[in-house]
Amino acid sequence: MGEEVTTYDASHIQVLEGAEAIRKRPGMYIGSTDARGLHTLVYEVADRAVNEVLDGRATSIALTLTADGGVSVADDGPGIAPDAADGTGRPGVEALLTRTWWHGPWTGGRHHVMLGLCGVGWPAAANVLSRRMTAEVRRDGVRWVQEYARGVATTPLTEAGAVDGSGTTLTFWPDPGIFGTAEVSADALEDRFRELAFLNRALDISFTDLRQDAPRSVRLHHPDGVRDFLDSLAASPCDADIAFEHEDPRMAGVMETALRWSDHPGERVRSFANSRPLLGGTHVTGFRAGLASAINAYARQQGLLKAADPDFDTQRVGEGLTAVLSMKLDRPELEGSTRGMLGNSEVRACVERAVEQHVGRWLAEYPGRAAAVVGRIAGPARR
Repeated sequence: MGEEVTTYDASHIQVLEGAEAIRKRPGMYIGSTDARGLHTLVYEVADRAVNEVLDGRATSIALTLTADGGVSVADDGPGIAPDAADGTGRPGVEALLTRTWWHGPWTGGRHHVMLGLCGVGWPAAANVLSRRMTAEVRRDGVRWVQEYARGVATTPLTEAGAVDGSGTTLTFWPDPGIFGTAEVSADALEDRFRELAFLNRALDISFTDLRQDAPRSVRLHHPDGVRDFLDSLAASPCDADIAFEHEDPRMAGVMETALRWSDHPGERVRSFANSRPLLGGTHVTGFRAGLASAINAYARQQGLLKAADPDFDTQRVGEGLTAVLSMKLDRPELEGSTRGMLGNSEVRACVERAVEQHVGRWLAEYPGRAAAVVGRIAGPARR
């Protein structure tokens, strides 16, 4: 039986760049072409608006699911400058929406929130994977508009009259040739943006779904931050509510946490880096170690643990614990195939020390509640 000889040389290498690469292999850029991929498009477009608010240039965001299947993200910031962006020769909004791996200074603030799969705020990918996108910029009393189709500008950025106020509105309609009949889930988007509002007190988001006969609208704003987040996760009676924020230049960032022990079994720790939900990492390891150190030190000081008793391990200390741990880092290092683990080595020691100090201080300040916490932890171990 003869064998077919197959040659392989440079002529077989196919080079895909820019929009062509994204449309050819969309899953590499947004994860999938089902509803999850559609949600990633929303996050990539919303990333810029969220950071406008957190950087102090905007005060609110309006996210709307339009009746005809589009998604609109609007903010009341200064509006993207219509003049040419450095190094592109194109208006700033066009560079943002057509140049892959390019983003302006409006997405480069400290502790940048990471929403999309790539964590860089990449609306160009959403533009490429949309049959249509419209951009509206309101700046210096002038309204500017531009149209796109599958990532290509079909009109120049054009003045469209006078306007009050300022801001940017990006509206896109996902390409059915890529996503088929998939639709975004209002519930999933509302949950994620509510989570963002919990983690970032400054965020004020209105979320509206116009696809139903009865339009649905909700305001997402939580000025008590992670304390409100904790309440949404653990409403059962508890022995302790502890919350604090701690900045440490050694990790170039800030940690914020809220925690409580209650009657539910097991441990529930929700962890984030720059508002991105994570499976774990150095911050969680440090958090658990610091908590165990504080509890053990207090228990021994009060004679609740005798010299011959072993320390409570992190599993025992975590029994009945619900916690939210949010890290805001200048340079987050995410590991794993899904970038679901925080890898910054310096974070572990910083978080451990901060938790040990703050929780230890709380235990000393509230001895009655501290005794209840330690008693709850010690009780199952001694049965």
